[in-house]
Order: sequence, then structure tokens, then C-alpha cells
Amino acid sequence: MSELDSLVGVLKAAGEVTRLRLLALLAEGELSVKDLTEILGQSQPRVSRHLKLLADAGLVARNAEGAWAYYALADEGAAAELARWLVAHFDEADPDRVRDRARLDWVRQAQQEQAASYFAKIADSWDAQRNLHVPESAVESAILLALGSRRVDLLVDLGTGTGRMLELLAGHYRRGIGVDSSREMIAIARAKLVAAGINHAQVRLGDIANLDPAIGQADIIIIHQVLHYFDDPGRMLASARSALKPGGELLIVDFAPHELEFLRTHHAHRRLGLSEAQMAGWARGIGMKVDALKTFPNQTDEEGLTVCLWRLTVEHQTETA
Repeated sequence: MSELDSLVGVLKAAGEVTRLRLLALLAEGELSVKDLTEILGQSQPRVSRHLKLLADAGLVARNAEGAWAYYALADEGAAAELARWLVAHFDEADPDRVRDRARLDWVRQAQQEQAASYFAKIADSWDAQRNLHVPESAVESAILLALGSRRVDLLVDLGTGTGRMLELLAGHYRRGIGVDSSREMIAIARAKLVAAGINHAQVRLGDIANLDPAIGQADIIIIHQVLHYFDDPGRMLASARSALKPGGELLIVDFAPHELEFLRTHHAHRRLGLSEAQMAGWARGIGMKVDALKTFPNQTDEEGLTVCLWRLTVEHQTETA
């Protein structure tokens, strides 16, 4: 196929109202087919056909995770540039666009409420449940090794849960802040910090995907077993990046890709793990890079979960953990 034919194909793929609306929505971050059907009010087969045309033309990228698939704007190539140009020229006051954004906000709010409800139910047993799935002692040792002998001014733990990271790393920061959207988790974390005599850390109720600027600029941000609860981890990472000092870093703990669908249906997981390629792409998108990666396979069950520890630094840094 000639370049001209290819260009015509891309223009045909983009030149339809619903597909333009899809491009505008995906410019807001990754979304699943289910999310998009709820937002557009169209059938799943119809939305899937539109997405396939956009993906075949190189305008969007598809990432399959078990029974679900997530879509985002493509990040490289001529078609990707065209998609970004189209989105930049949308009329934000268009009635369809206004409705789509309102529905997108509704879908995201519903997902947050679902996760908050789940955490409210399991807050008391959260630490015990986490230990059932991951080699937590090995991961914690690796986190301590990554920090070495450093003691930073401000460490922020996003999705702090019961405050375990603030407790573990208490000797590595002068001031620590944990943020979580679950009142039950915050209550337990606060009690644990008091019991441990850790008075240089505090926990706050808040939206970790839309951080309060009053928190300040952090030297290190920890995101421990949190990203798989988000449909769009890249959006979450962008929020974290905005809260970092120049030269700051992100330490991320999460699962490698897996196919355990029950974690989605029974434990509120939105993503079935995160791949190396995905993390590298999200890092690039926020002006960072994956500086180090350690993996921790399940030692007792071949079908068990593998845990990953990523260290993200700004692009120009070359030091390693």
C-alpha cells in the first residue's frame, strides 16, 4: 500500500463522529471497552468495531488484559500525531463533548466508590490479605536497599492503606505523608503510627489521582500495590510526577501481568498486572525513565503472582539503585 493510500485510510478511520468522540475520550487517559460503552451509550459490538478501525489505522493503541481490553491514543507515528492534532482542535463546548466528559467523570467516580467500598470492608485484614499473595518481606528488603542510607526531607506514600510504608521507612525521612481515599484505612494507619511512636509522619484523606498541592514537593513518592486499582495508571503517575521535587523519584510496587480474573471480579482490581513495556511508556510520558526493576516471583505456587519493584527517575539521571 502506498503512503497516500495509507494516509487516506487513516483519514477515513478518523472521519466519523463516534470515532472522533472516542479519540477525545482517550486523550483523557486509558479506558476499557466497558467504560466507553457506558460513556457513549452505545452497544459493545458497535464501540468495539469503531475501536478496531482506529487501532488498525494506528490512531489508538490496544492493550489486552485477560477478558478486558484497554485503549489509549497511540504515542508514536504519523497517525498518532494526527490524533493529537484532531483532539487539540475539538470544540470543548460541543454538546456531545460536554456530555461525554460528564459521563467520563461519572464512570471514574463510580470506580473510585467501588474501590472505596471494597477497602472499607477489608481494612482490618488488609495487611494479612496482602501477605497471602506476595513475598512481602523480600519486597520490603528491596525497598530499604533502594533507599540505602538516605534520609530525605519529604516522603509521600500514595494509597498508604494501613501505613505500612510510612512505618517501614520511618528512619529514611524527616517528614512523611500518607494519602488514601479510605477513611477506614486512614483510621487504622493513624492508630498504627501512634502505637509505633512515629510522630514525624501523618496520614491524610484525599484523592491520590488529584493530589492536594499543599502536600508540597516530595523527594520520594511510594506507590505500593496501588496502580492495579486504576483503569489508567498513567494518569495516576502523572499526578505523582507533579508532586515530585526536581530530581525526585518514584518507587512503585505492583504485580507483573497475570490472568487471575478473580482479582478483578472479587477484589476490585482494574488491571491484571503491569508490564515492563507499559511502565516504560508511562514513564516516558511524564519525562521519567525506568532506572531499575526487580522482580519477585511467587516461590510456592507456579501460578502465583510475581511482584515488581520499579524505580523511576527523571530522564537525565543516570544513577542506579
